[in-house]
This record gives sequence, structure tokens and C-alpha cells, in this order.
Amino acid sequence: QVQPVESGGGSVQAGGSLRLTCTVSGDTYSGYSMAWFRQHSGEEREGVAAIDADGSTRYRDDIRARFNISRDNDKNTLTLEMNNLEPQDTAMYYCAASTLPVWIAQLNRGSYDYWGQGTQVTVSS
Repeated sequence: QVQPVESGGGSVQAGGSLRLTCTVSGDTYSGYSMAWFRQHSGEEREGVAAIDADGSTRYRDDIRARFNISRDNDKNTLTLEMNNLEPQDTAMYYCAASTLPVWIAQLNRGSYDYWGQGTQVTVSS
């Protein structure tokens, strides 16, 4: 088992940038695929980006050009760099871990077993 903890959320104006970090404790971090999800108020949680243990990535099409996911297996951290933020990016962002490789887990919420508590991102126009 692993325990993800998110940090780095906050408020920013449209066009700005934020960096989210997820610190993972517990089991061997490098054995897990990791992902960022987000949940807009009143909506279902949706996948944003995922990264395999070997660095292979998946992105939502609508954020591919603006967000970058990366991981540091030595520091047990996962990062989401978010640039050119838009008001519709406002959401609670969650870090999640899966024992499945990304080519199977993709950005499907049900494929991820371990979740953080979330960090709020608010983008104002």
C-alpha cells in the first residue's frame, strides 16, 4: 500500500501557472503507476494525466499542451506542472496510485486504488 499526499494548490489568475506535488509514502513507489485526477464541483472525478513507472505518460486531450506530469522515483514524488491555466481548470486535484501499468489503467478512476485527500486549484478570470 501507498499513501499519497498532495500539496501546491492555490488561487491564480487565468494565464498563470501552478505546480502540484504529490508525496508518496509506504510501499515501493517505483512499482506504481501514478496519476492526477480532478473533480469540478458537482461533477464526476476525471483523469488529467498519468505516468508509468518507466515514465510513459497519458494526458487528457484538452490539457495536453498546457500540463506536464513527471515523477521522481528517488524522492517518491509526483508533479503536475500546469501552465496557461483557465477558469475551467478550477477543481479539486487528486493524486492516485495504481498497481496496473498505465497502458491498462489509462485515466480510468476505477483502476486506481490509493488516493490522496486532494488540493484545491482556483483560477479566476
